[in-house]
Parts: sequence; structure tokens; C-alpha cells
Amino acid sequence: MMQTNLIATLVLSAVFISVAANSNEPSSSNLNPYLGEQPPGLTPKPFAPGKVTTKHYELTGLFSHDMSSFYLIRNGGPYTAPTLTRYRNEKGQWHEEVVSKRVGTPFISPDGQTMYLSSRYKTKIGDKWSEIKKLPAPFGTLPTMRLTVSAKGTFFFDEFKKDFTGDIRYARLIEGKYEAPKLLSKNINAGKSFHPFIAPDESYLIFDATRAEGFGGSDLYISFKSSDGSWGDPINMGDKINTPAWEALANVTPDGKYLFFNRNMNTGNYDNVDIFWVDAQIIKNLKSQQ
Repeated sequence: MMQTNLIATLVLSAVFISVAANSNEPSSSNLNPYLGEQPPGLTPKPFAPGKVTTKHYELTGLFSHDMSSFYLIRNGGPYTAPTLTRYRNEKGQWHEEVVSKRVGTPFISPDGQTMYLSSRYKTKIGDKWSEIKKLPAPFGTLPTMRLTVSAKGTFFFDEFKKDFTGDIRYARLIEGKYEAPKLLSKNINAGKSFHPFIAPDESYLIFDATRAEGFGGSDLYISFKSSDGSWGDPINMGDKINTPAWEALANVTPDGKYLFFNRNMNTGNYDNVDIFWVDAQIIKNLKSQQ
């Protein structure tokens, strides 16, 4: 009888030790890669209200390749100048920290090894980023607001002009060298096309543009690549995403699940720009309507 009780005690002790050990590990809910936010459906909503999205200026909204960091540009409130910050996930807890003053518009390559900052870039060194470097000519000398890159290494970027017009160009990586930039087709470049986001597999391109058939301000458009390599006519992404205000700077999370974009909440000035997110199913729905 004593031996039976001893065995039972040892078994219970082992269970308690196991439970105690597991209680020190972050639960799956704490490891939510979206800062603990409840994901949206097909209607966009502000991302992390009161934490990320506030009454001030928050621009971009970009997750790292491994979903462990979320980058944005802040201005207003405690940030007296445009500042690149990030939320970093440490054992399920998200902590905000300053990265640097704003330099360009951040975009992280699909492999997670390079952060492009318009005409500049940083490379990954361990869990940190290198010093800022300038892209080689001609990319480092063009007036670019945003440069993105596909998994093949193809650059897609805008060229901003002094008269507030602009076009989107691309440059392929061929045998380790970039070809001269080329204009995309006229159906995409209508004079005011900016901030491209290229899908990692180059199957679609999202950009913002001001067009007569739009909702009033800058709207988000998507173009799907055809089997012959040409780009289809851009599709306005609809009245759930676009409003009479300024919508711009779209990107899709590295896991492919959510579309992030920016919206100006104050018509006439840009002191309150917010970050919105929506289920990326909207992209598949638009493709089915082609």
C-alpha cells in the first residue's frame, strides 16, 4: 500500500512539474503575430486602435518576414519629427522601440534580408539592421517615394516629379545585375501612379492613383498579370477600401493573409493618417471579377 501511494505521489509530482514548466511558456494566444488584435473580415478596420493607430500620423504598417516585428512611421504627439519605430515580439509580448529618424518609405524584401528605404537600403545582420546605404545608380539618384521588390529580385518603384505627377517603373535582376528601369504600360501609368506593391510571385501589383473614375482622392488599384506577362487593366479596389479621402501605400503581410493600407482621416491636411487592415481574400475576390 505504501509503495502504491509513493508511486501515485511521484506521478502527481511529475504532472505538477510539467504544468509549472509549461506555464512559463507563452501560450499560442500570446504569440499572436498581429499584436494580439482580432483579425478583420472583408471590411477594413483600424489596426490596433490606441496602440498603433491614434489621432496622430501613422504611416506604412509593415510586418517583418518572420512576423516578429511591425514597422511604422510616426509623427505627432511625443514624436516631434517623422520617426521609424517598430513593435518587437519578445516571448509573446510586443514592445515598441525607436529604429531611426524617417529615411524613405520602408519595405522589407520577401526573404527578409533587406529593408528598402526608397532610394536607400539596409541589410540584416543577425537580429539588427546595418547602416543605411545608397542604392547603385540609377536607383539611388531617382526621386523615388517607394521601392518594392519581388521574390525574383525585380524592383517596382515610382518616380515622383516636381509637378506632382509620377509613373511606376520596374527593373529586372538579370545574372546578378539590374537592367535599365522601364516604364510599366500606359494602362497603369496614367500620370499619377505611386507607391507600388508587387506580390512576391509577381502575380499582381497594387498601387495608388488619382483617376477620374475614382472615389475622389487617391484610391488603391490592383492589376493582375496575364499569362502572356502583360498587366491587366487596373481595378479600383472598391468602396470598402477607397473613400473620398486619400488611400495609399498598400502591402500584404508575409503570411499572405491581410492587406494593410493607409487612409488620411483629415481632409485637407495629413496630421492624422491611420493604418487599416482587411482580409486579403478581397484580392482573390477581385481577381474572380476580371
